[in-house]
Amino acid sequence: MEADDWLQLATFAGGCFWCMVKPFDEIPGIKKVVSGYTGGTIENPTYEQVCSGGTGHTEAVQITFDSTIISYSKLIELYWMQIDPTDAEGQFYDRGDSYRPAIFYHNEEQRALAEESKEKLDESGKFSKPIVVAIEPAKPFYEAEEDHQHFYRKNPERYTAYQHGSGRAQFIERYWGEHDESK
Repeated sequence: MEADDWLQLATFAGGCFWCMVKPFDEIPGIKKVVSGYTGGTIENPTYEQVCSGGTGHTEAVQITFDSTIISYSKLIELYWMQIDPTDAEGQFYDRGDSYRPAIFYHNEEQRALAEESKEKLDESGKFSKPIVVAIEPAKPFYEAEEDHQHFYRKNPERYTAYQHGSGRAQFIERYWGEHDESK
């Protein structure tokens, strides 16, 4: 088997895609993290179109990973630690369908692992409200404009201010432990 045979895709929506790249970006086994749009009805949407609504698209990240180094289950665990899984109406400061949390599965094994993980988190008692993250089949993924790719690297001060201003950093620290902006 060639090395490329082990590469898989994972697609997660968790509010603003700026905040969903960094947690996955430098983990061993992650080959690429791309910000983009998925789940909607129009081809090649722009950021402005998605944010204004009506496209059906959600801001998301698509992760290319080497399944011999990191498992899809591990990626889902990390995903839960980046979002408020009890809020289906958006994430933190960002509201609306384009910011809804969702796991977009690429095959039946991913669907089963996502459902199992969601159920386990719901039963854990970590949150007082039910886990409401959608688990849906992957649809075409459209890469976002270049200025949205790896935003945390290009604009570190703005990224950090957004993490705190939106309430995301505080939420992660409250539910999952220390949150280090410098990583």
